[in-house]
Amino acid sequence: MSTLLTTLLSANAQWAERLSDTHPNFFSQCAKGQSPKVLWIGCADSRVPESVVTDAKPGDIFVHRNIANQFHPDDDSALSVLMFAVNVVGVEHVLVVGHTHCGGAATCLEAVQAQASNSPPPVSPNTPLGRWLAPLTNLVSTLDLETLPAETHLDAIVEANVKRQVENVCATDVIKGAWAAALGDESGEKRQVWVHGWVYDVASGRLKDLGVSRGPQTQGE
Repeated sequence: MSTLLTTLLSANAQWAERLSDTHPNFFSQCAKGQSPKVLWIGCADSRVPESVVTDAKPGDIFVHRNIANQFHPDDDSALSVLMFAVNVVGVEHVLVVGHTHCGGAATCLEAVQAQASNSPPPVSPNTPLGRWLAPLTNLVSTLDLETLPAETHLDAIVEANVKRQVENVCATDVIKGAWAAALGDESGEKRQVWVHGWVYDVASGRLKDLGVSRGPQTQGE
């Protein structure tokens, strides 16, 4: 076995031992089930581990991650995670989280620039990665980036991407159904589900709320 893998296994054993020492019943409680209140839809980037950057424990956050934190309306993987999180696990907050220095977003920016100069794209559109990033590339092509300083283009794309994915999540039958149920509950006891858009700053380690949160009472706004 490689030294790297040996190190990971050793670190895991030490972590489990430390946690068992401080919280003796933690793992036995985890084995009984989960009830996280947050679903994190984020990027697969290794620099943005959701539990680490939020100082959360196992069981606190339900997670779906992919390249450039996308939520495609026809992606059964993302849709099944959302359905399970809302309808079975019982989450109350869905977080779409992008991050600065995003390689996927940068690739889409390069693709749009290449198209404008009749140059080959950085990733072939016929590859899995090219197909996956196609909706984001299309979004980038609609942004008025020429009015912004070049050094801010990537950050603008990252934020626009998060806002678009929030819209995509809110347009699903899962979220619309949860909102309809909450609005139709006269007792006010029905669980409400909110969708939020955040960005993680890799250079500072801080999360920023983009102020695009939506819930049952915000439909149509």
